[in-house]
Amino acid sequence: MDTEVTDELLSTTRAVRKRLDLERPVEREVVLECLRLAVQAPTGSNVQGWRWLVVTDAEKKRRLAELYREGGEAYLRASVEKATDPQTVRVYESALYLVEALPKVPAMVVPCIKGRPPEGNGAGFYGSIFPAVWSFQLALRSRGLGSTLTTLHLAREREAAELLGVPDDVTQVGLLPVAYTIGTDFKPAKRPPVEEITYWDAWGGTA
Repeated sequence: MDTEVTDELLSTTRAVRKRLDLERPVEREVVLECLRLAVQAPTGSNVQGWRWLVVTDAEKKRRLAELYREGGEAYLRASVEKATDPQTVRVYESALYLVEALPKVPAMVVPCIKGRPPEGNGAGFYGSIFPAVWSFQLALRSRGLGSTLTTLHLAREREAAELLGVPDDVTQVGLLPVAYTIGTDFKPAKRPPVEEITYWDAWGGTA
């Protein structure tokens, strides 16, 4: 396995919003290729409860974008005003850009999982879908496409379920705009040294 290639893929798969190409169509087979890779991800108890909704219908995209706006625009605008760190400001401004751009993305992918989250401990439930979501995003990146995992429309999950025909016993876990990217020259993000955030054997323990 070429670790140089895999390391670049893992370190440069970014949350893409402003660099989504809103004009170029996304081929159905490319989405399916990425989903075929995504479902190789592990699931709790090998349940394989993931389900995927790919939305390309213009009216449904418009309505989902409205639910996204209703679910989070006020929060994002308030967050921009309160943020002081330049990188954080850029992230929130990028998220606000997506509010306007979302209806125009070529495809939306809504990852779902059969069942409803249990009370108390949902780690196993969500842990059976998010590895597949990340694999999907990595597969997109390797093919020149980008996405970002959003959850703001989930404040209106029932309305989205009605729009898309999602059964009551299925949980939506997010919404990913999918498009080719404008350029592919993404770089690693600034992160704290792992030595400062990694402990050994006990909280605060050092090697």
